[in-house]
Amino acid sequence: MAITFGQIAGLIAAIAFAVLVVFMCRVLAHLVQTVKEMNKTVDLLTQDVDKLANNVDKIMDKTNTLMEDVNSKSKKLDPLFQTAAELSESIADLNQATRKTAEKISESASSAGKAASAFKMGKTVLGFVSRHLNKD
Repeated sequence: MAITFGQIAGLIAAIAFAVLVVFMCRVLAHLVQTVKEMNKTVDLLTQDVDKLANNVDKIMDKTNTLMEDVNSKSKKLDPLFQTAAELSESIADLNQATRKTAEKISESASSAGKAASAFKMGKTVLGFVSRHLNKD
């Protein structure tokens, strides 16, 4: 029995197909392994993201609580700052009134000094006039 070229070509094609099937099985096995590992990784990431989301929720709750506390304390401090501002205005008004009073006292002292000088001059003139009249 002699093998013909068609049979040899068929045998080569069958061997090539068998090699191709074996190669494809290995590729598919690696692909299945990769998909399994990827699924494990996705599961781990999902768990980590869930934990992270829970932690973020807790942090946000604590942040909101702290913000409410700060806002309530700030509202309690507002009257204090208002009082401090009013006290500052009162002190400024008191300083202005004190300056005016000091200026008036200074002017009065200056006027008193001028009056004393005028009185001394008047006394001197009166003494001079009196002596002059007494001579006659």
